[in-house]
Order: sequence, then structure tokens, then C-alpha cells
Amino acid sequence: LLTRFLSQVGHEPLPPTIGRNVLGRKVLYLPGFFTYARHIVEVDGKRGLFRGLTPRLISSTLSTITRGSVKKAFPLEDMEHVSNKDDVKTSLRKVVRETSHEMMMQCVSRVVSHPLHVISMRCMVQFVGREVKYSGVFRAVGRIFKEEGILGFFVGLVPHILGDVIFLWCCNLLAHFINTYAVDDNFSQASVIRSYTKFVMGIAVSMLTYPFLLVGDLMAVNNCGLRAGLPPYAPVFASWIHCWRYLSAQGQLFRGSSLLFRRASIPAASFPID
Repeated sequence: LLTRFLSQVGHEPLPPTIGRNVLGRKVLYLPGFFTYARHIVEVDGKRGLFRGLTPRLISSTLSTITRGSVKKAFPLEDMEHVSNKDDVKTSLRKVVRETSHEMMMQCVSRVVSHPLHVISMRCMVQFVGREVKYSGVFRAVGRIFKEEGILGFFVGLVPHILGDVIFLWCCNLLAHFINTYAVDDNFSQASVIRSYTKFVMGIAVSMLTYPFLLVGDLMAVNNCGLRAGLPPYAPVFASWIHCWRYLSAQGQLFRGSSLLFRRASIPAASFPID
């Protein structure tokens, strides 16, 4: 988790290496997950790999509890599930209802858990500048409230929610249309294929919605007083749209999406460690 987030913010303390792509051409590759993790251990020890873990676990717990509470308030038993016996119009209506229900649960859980997500991101990014500003959940809560107010706990929330909503609708609708129009009921393995369609669509759509995750995480640490979120290491963004446009212009909207084969189109920028 730490290695991926440091890659997202563009922290590349190790030089790229020359390799070859599938066409045999020489390209620059940034260090992979294991090399990066080994560097973190050398600098911070093994405990360094677990920066931001406590608020992250609390965030996940809050998300799970919130989703459970929403399910109790709006039980799934009261909803009609898609059946192979449904006609096209009826099955589509059910998919829309189910997706709307999932979207509501996801949005509520995201809002509730996001403050701890922000704290987790800031705890991790302190690795770049060797800071201790956000050391401990309660101390971080007090500091954010004092310096940024309530809104400080929700920086980066909008792109995260947009990414969640787009992911749910695209994934569910694509899976529905593929199962309805592309999978023949006469095929003996039709039910097996349908059971995996949503999973495969989830992988594909998650790649398309990754920029929303990246922008949301970058906004969580931007201009918060930490070195990695301030010039010259990173611009100060006026909004998440400003951040998106900046990354798009730099061709960096998918920065950090891969941990194993990370290609550097230009020489990697390094963040010095004092």
C-alpha cells in the first residue's frame, strides 16, 4: 500500500533501469514493488512498510459497519433480483435498482470513512520529507481540524465518489448487457460464464476509473503542510479538476497504477531525502 501511494505522488528515489519491451526496444523502467519495498525497509526499517496502517484499518472498519447499517435500513430482501426468466426490460429495471442500492451504500460508506483515509494518506506521504506532523490518529484529527476545519477531512472526496459511481454503473450495466446479448442460453457453460462476467468487467472498468482514485489521493495530501504536497515537489491545486488537468497534460493520469512493470517515458524525477 505504501509503495503504491508513493508511486502515485511521484516519489521515485531510485533511478530507472534500461530494459526492453515486447518489441525489443529499449525503454526505461522504474523500480518494481519489491525493489521499492526493500528501499523503504533500508530507510525506515520493516515498520516503515506499515505507515498509515492504523487509520487505514479504522477507515475500512467504518466503511464495513456503515454498509451493514445501510443494508439493515434498506434490506436486500425487499429488492427483486435478476432472473434468467425475466424479459429484457424487466431485467434491466432490476439491474438499475440493484445498482442504485449499491451506489447508495458505497457513497454513504465513502463519506463516513474518508476522514480516516485522508489521515492514512498523510501519514504515509511523510516518508518523502521525513516529517512527523501526522503521528497518531488523534493528533492528526486535531491538527487537521485546527488548520483546515471540517472540510479538511473531506479533501479528495468528490473524485473518489465519482470514481465509485462510474465504476458501479459501468461494471453492472456492461455485465448485464454481455450476459443478455453475448452469452447464449443454449451453451452448456452459460451460467458459469455469467457468474464471472461481473468480475472480469470489474477489473477492466477499475483500470478506466483509476484516474479518479489517483486524483482523490493526491488531493488528500496536497497543500497540507507536508513536503510532498508543496512546491517544488508538487503544484498546489486549486481543485481536483485542476489536479486532473495537470496530470492529463503531463500524461500522468495512470501514474502508480502498476507496481511491477512501471515504464518511465522520461527520466524519472527523484525526491531527495534530507
